[in-house]
Amino acid sequence: MIRDQTSHAAHQGAANGIQQKSRQQSSSSITSITSITSFASESSIDDRPEWLTKDTSVQFQMTPAEQDPAIGFFYTPRTLTILGGMLLVLVYVAMTPELDDTITNVKIGLLAAVGVFCVFGMLQFRDSLLLRPHPALWRVVLSLGVVYQLFLVFLLFQNKHDARAFFKYVDPSLGVPLPEKSYGDACELTWDNVVGQVFDEFVLAHALGWFCKALILRDYTFCWILSIMFEVMEYSLSHQLNNFDECWWDHWILDVLVCNWLGLYLGMKTCEYFEMKQYSWQGLAEIPTLKGKMKRTMAQFTPKSWTKFEWDSTKSFKSYCTVIFILTMFLICELNAFYLKTLLFIPPAHSLNVIRIFGYFMFGIPGVREAYQYFHDVNCKRIGPQAWLLIGSIATEVLIIFKFGQGEFPNAAPASVIYFWTVFLTLLTVYPIYQFYLLPKFQDRSNAKAKQQ
Repeated sequence: MIRDQTSHAAHQGAANGIQQKSRQQSSSSITSITSITSFASESSIDDRPEWLTKDTSVQFQMTPAEQDPAIGFFYTPRTLTILGGMLLVLVYVAMTPELDDTITNVKIGLLAAVGVFCVFGMLQFRDSLLLRPHPALWRVVLSLGVVYQLFLVFLLFQNKHDARAFFKYVDPSLGVPLPEKSYGDACELTWDNVVGQVFDEFVLAHALGWFCKALILRDYTFCWILSIMFEVMEYSLSHQLNNFDECWWDHWILDVLVCNWLGLYLGMKTCEYFEMKQYSWQGLAEIPTLKGKMKRTMAQFTPKSWTKFEWDSTKSFKSYCTVIFILTMFLICELNAFYLKTLLFIPPAHSLNVIRIFGYFMFGIPGVREAYQYFHDVNCKRIGPQAWLLIGSIATEVLIIFKFGQGEFPNAAPASVIYFWTVFLTLLTVYPIYQFYLLPKFQDRSNAKAKQQ
């Protein structure tokens, strides 16, 4: 009897322990779900893509279609519908009479192939950090970036003569050596010389280009360093490209203080506007007036939120290396435009150069944003696809220039250029050693002596 009572008490105690443990697990599970839901509600503010967060809490977020049924059609996946529409277009093309012009058929076929690939990318590629005007737009930009990278790889495996001949299929006027043009022949400060430079076709392009760079980098100091360094690069490489041979007032007054500054000023003012703006989005169904609906529709083409970039180049060694790396990539991208047009015989004002510049602007917006997130967010474990592809494209262009440039630039660099870059690179190396290694040690020793006294 005593043994049975003891056994019964033991079983009852075990059951109570199991129930208590079950309650604790249930409580912790509820707490975990609550915390996940809370995190989901917080993360829904910036709607970061899965490749960045790698968090399953994204399943708790409301989709834009659920938040605003009025625009739900544009945010609801229509993969089969779009596939059917694309196939109908291809059926129509297949049934149309054939053209006898081989070159035209090849051009149309390549454009159609790129279009089909962009449709696939729009539906299947990963989202960027950018959401406006629609995530699908930035998937298409990523698709075009892939196409451009594949084209660069194809070009890399050609020789420069075949590459130049290839562009004749794009435009028969191409493939002809470009006339040499120097901007440093008439440097006297006369009215005719100044007016001739001011009304050059590239003055407006300078200002517009730096407006776009300000929107991408979002930092006055960074942009000013980039602006000055590009003029230094022009001085350093003028022995290779005549386009870089400019008058001193063209370099520092017309370019830096007028065109570049105007573009930077307007670009940074635009950044400040987006930074100070109050972001409170309403669905179209919640807006009663037609004017309000139209205003909300136009606002769809503005950022959903704005992240101020704080590069902090002197804060840590990692930040310093990040700034140097991005600065170098921007300079290389700018220089590639001049070398590619020279080596491939493409005039500066040709539409191919304009398309490349606009393409890099579209690639740079999400690419730099993803690079900034990767270098400054400890929770971001891998770089975004747009940034990865942007780096790859710039590097591949450098390889093409190196390959096609063999024997094209026989003039050696002047001694002054060699001395300048030797001193500059030495300072660039010595500074982080002093700032991030030696100086903290000196400060720690000083603090230790002060405490002992």
